[in-house]
Amino acid sequence: MKILFITDNFPPETNAPATRTYEHCKEWVKEGADVTVITCVPNFPQGKVYEGYKNRLYQKEHIDGIEVIRVWSYITANEGFAKRVLDYMSFAFMAFWVGLFQKADVIVATSPQFFTTWAAVGISKIRRKPWIFELRDLWPESIRTVGAMKQSRVLDWLEKVELWLYRDADRVVAVTEAFKENLIGRGINAEKIDVVTNGANLELYVAREKDKTLLKSLGLGGKFIVGYIGTHGMAHNLDFIVTALAKVDDIDIHFLFVGGGAMKQTIVEIAERLALKNVTFLDPVRKEEVPRYLSIVDVSLAPLKKSDTFKTVIPSKIFEASAMRKPTLLGVEGQAQEIIEKYSAGICFRPEDEADFLKKLGRLKNDKTLYETCQSGCEKLARDFDRKILAEKMLGIITKVGK
Repeated sequence: MKILFITDNFPPETNAPATRTYEHCKEWVKEGADVTVITCVPNFPQGKVYEGYKNRLYQKEHIDGIEVIRVWSYITANEGFAKRVLDYMSFAFMAFWVGLFQKADVIVATSPQFFTTWAAVGISKIRRKPWIFELRDLWPESIRTVGAMKQSRVLDWLEKVELWLYRDADRVVAVTEAFKENLIGRGINAEKIDVVTNGANLELYVAREKDKTLLKSLGLGGKFIVGYIGTHGMAHNLDFIVTALAKVDDIDIHFLFVGGGAMKQTIVEIAERLALKNVTFLDPVRKEEVPRYLSIVDVSLAPLKKSDTFKTVIPSKIFEASAMRKPTLLGVEGQAQEIIEKYSAGICFRPEDEADFLKKLGRLKNDKTLYETCQSGCEKLARDFDRKILAEKMLGIITKVGK
């Protein structure tokens, strides 16, 4: 089975799409698949080419048995809608032309932005090969939700294209049941939609003692640390969180933000304006380093803006935190809340409700029985969302389509 996978995020980038794609592809190679990934030069989220790479027209490398082809694209930071669209479209254009010359039994293209799927459609039509739409985000609906673009006519047109892509795909693999329900409600045939959720690499994310060296270097020894590790994007509602920190009275509670993104500078400026002493901001770290930072965290924070759109989203960080027995303080309604409550793997606060956020934070800090119950729930959740098992499930879907 020759699989051609198109994605604009791949390691050494550490965001959720990059991690999911890499871990899936690595397992598929172990199962005997021949996997080629077309991606761009690593630059997310700052829009700066990573050390050791150059934004060349074409370059190839091999990572854990995966053939990785990196193509040129217009590179910009993860901020500003127009520039990002140019970034996405330039990658799709290059991925299409390079993809035409790759041998493949099936083509897979992944969102959140769906211009990657445009490349897959073009290759599919010309090479007469089936293609799969991996649906990680309801884009452009999420663009409308966060207010990144106000030209409704353009968004209306993009949503028509989105629906056409779902219909054209030989298979749609959604990462949540809610995404599947959304598509069915918009007229997409339920029989062509599968669900393969996100999960955690249980070999990388393992419960461990707190890294004392890291704690000492950050000056956080003895603190109850609430950690947010990941993209600081417009959807994540971090400005609300940082503003609320001014009302956290417990001096033992400290917040740790690790990562970058469109909202990073904004939340840093909010913290400076409020003269906050209970927060630390760090730059993004390599994927292999994330478990080390998670080890010093007592609670993993996972917020999103209050919106019906985000009721369909399941933040991938809840799986990684659970694998390390770190309860999640979740500010998301809908399916993510259902999972956390089903497993008792954390506690949920109402999005954008400051009083409820502070109340739930206090409960996790002060109720030791609740905290230990959440830790036990984390273990059960992690076992049920083992990335290796999920990768095998998706490979089965790809194999059926590619026959």
